[in-house]
Amino acid sequence: MKGINVILSIFMAHNTFNWQHLIVSKTIPVNYVEQWKTKDILYPFPTYSNSTMDYQDSYKESSNQTLDTSTTIIKQVEKNTGLSFLPDEKAEGNVCFINSPELRDDYKTFFTPADLLDYIYAVLHSSTYRKKHKEFLKIDFSRVPYPKDSKTFWQLVQLGKKIRKIHLQEWPLVEEYTTSYPKDGSNIITREFTKTSPGFEPNDSSVKEKTKEIIGKVWINDAQYFDQVPLIAWEFHMSGNRPAQKWLKDRKGRTLSHDDILHYQKIIVALTKTYQLTRKIDAIEIEE
Repeated sequence: MKGINVILSIFMAHNTFNWQHLIVSKTIPVNYVEQWKTKDILYPFPTYSNSTMDYQDSYKESSNQTLDTSTTIIKQVEKNTGLSFLPDEKAEGNVCFINSPELRDDYKTFFTPADLLDYIYAVLHSSTYRKKHKEFLKIDFSRVPYPKDSKTFWQLVQLGKKIRKIHLQEWPLVEEYTTSYPKDGSNIITREFTKTSPGFEPNDSSVKEKTKEIIGKVWINDAQYFDQVPLIAWEFHMSGNRPAQKWLKDRKGRTLSHDDILHYQKIIVALTKTYQLTRKIDAIEIEE
């Protein structure tokens, strides 16, 4: 991650300071609130900061960037996991080999800024964590629990890493489409996405109750649709919205290009994979 400053941004509801949602990006998302037409307050937390911090003398980097967290936090993570903190991922010699991503986690003796970010990102995507701290999140920032041990730490790091890569569009799996766009036509979005002009319709019309396994069509007009779309992707909440629905609604009346059609199918894959990964996170006991 050295040289790439991934930023974790948390949004609070306007006037209520209610924790709403989070995203990762490689630049501060200054246009995010305007893009999504919200009044949320943006709080960016970069992995690295060029400002001078109290812990700068403890953990220096050759690039003069400093990890944007405190030495106290680092020391506690080291104590709980038995791992040592490695500020520079490109360390030379055996340190780099020991911390190679090709090695099993139980062989690693160091954790890096990227690992810490991915751990935090995984915890913040835990529905169990959000439910447990629901009342606190209404009045303050998220307080991420320290990892219990190295095993739990690495489990969450790996899941958080996958979600981060999906959201940064760096994971090749998002291009392995599970949907199709089988019909030729105008490609103009005319559906209203209401009860009388729905977007999603299940392929099995006999299904009366919504389940996680429902697969259906997302109609853009009366003749064209995306097929094999999971309902969980259509209804998935992320960054305060339902991206699979909002993306289409924002383009109502427009003609979808070939790239638009492919991009929407990537969105469906990303949302489906995110849902699946968050379920795996929920299966891990994060706190004692």
